[in-house]
Amino acid sequence: MLYYLFEFLENQYQLPGAGLFQYLSFRASVSVILSLGVSIIYGKKIIEFLRKKQIGENIRNLGLDGEEKKKGTPTMGGLIIIISTLIPVILMSRLDNIYIQILIFTTIWMCIIGLADDYIKVFKKNKKGLKAKFKLFGQNILGIIIGLVILFHPDITISENLGDNVQIEINETTKVLDEVKSFKTTVPFFKDNELDYQEISNAIFNGNTNLIWIIFIPIIILIISSVSNSNNLTDGLDGLSAGLSAIIVFALGIFAWTSGNIVFSDYLNIMYIPTVGEITIFISALFGALVGFLWYNTYPASIFMGDTGSLTVGALIAVISILIRKELMLPLLCGIFLIEALSVITQVSYFKITKKRTGVGERIFLMSPIHHHFQKKGFHESKIVSRFWIIGIFLALLTILTLKIR
Repeated sequence: MLYYLFEFLENQYQLPGAGLFQYLSFRASVSVILSLGVSIIYGKKIIEFLRKKQIGENIRNLGLDGEEKKKGTPTMGGLIIIISTLIPVILMSRLDNIYIQILIFTTIWMCIIGLADDYIKVFKKNKKGLKAKFKLFGQNILGIIIGLVILFHPDITISENLGDNVQIEINETTKVLDEVKSFKTTVPFFKDNELDYQEISNAIFNGNTNLIWIIFIPIIILIISSVSNSNNLTDGLDGLSAGLSAIIVFALGIFAWTSGNIVFSDYLNIMYIPTVGEITIFISALFGALVGFLWYNTYPASIFMGDTGSLTVGALIAVISILIRKELMLPLLCGIFLIEALSVITQVSYFKITKKRTGVGERIFLMSPIHHHFQKKGFHESKIVSRFWIIGIFLALLTILTLKIR
């Protein structure tokens, strides 16, 4: 909204300083500051409101140290993240940008699913919350919608040295670019680091280009549901999910910035995606909101993220990576999420297999997800969280290095 207002003031009245809003870096910086301020200032008021309404977490009796102290701690803290993200985005971004529209829709959609889950847990006193099949159904619908938009929206393109539509001078070299509808994505650590879903579809369906949706949409659904639910599993210790998500979002911001900038993408020899740089505004707001939320969520937490936050943030990470064509980097960038999810899958699978074979179920870990395993071994949760953050930073740096290492 402010972008359009100051654009009007600049064009009509040449208002001093109004031209700053044309710069992505300025709007991104303001978005971080604004989201951080909103989350810290109004976060306390939201916590007081939730505490007054007795919207507290029902802690399961897992036999973990300190779990009794957490009973009654306000949940649904994801509302702080969502509100603190959407306000700067609405004020600072170009709302006609299709990428921004997709991310706003994703936020609202997943917020509804998360709120339903938390509502059932808190008010219906059902610790299991929303049934898994309904969560997956909502995530699948989101994946289908986003997949169809990417497939058919004319503004979702990439630029290549193919045609004669756009002529840009970079480092005194004239390059001719053409925006094309493409379904390529980036493969890390490989020299020719692009994978084309269209080519895979053509190979399977004998060159029928109209059947790419059969390949593409299930991949989108798998990525969104996997990252969203993995983040939900990770959200078990104070500050763990929010801190790791902030690290991941920061790394994605670097990828979005470089992919949407013709100069940087040319220098780094990476895929240039026109207009995707506007995502940087959303990412900046989300990063500021997560850091601001950590003000209240670090040990001992004054509020929990809840499924309202964990499902939404996880889905946003997945969708952002898809939009900037970096989804194949998620296993590395979201390595902690992956380990947490695999620990649950292997624990449950091994228990069922051994119970079927011997009649007595055995476990690989003392408890899953794996952060509870370390709690059972006597590590304090703040130490576990700090070390997981360090691993997350290392993985993020390694992922960023893929811009040049290939």
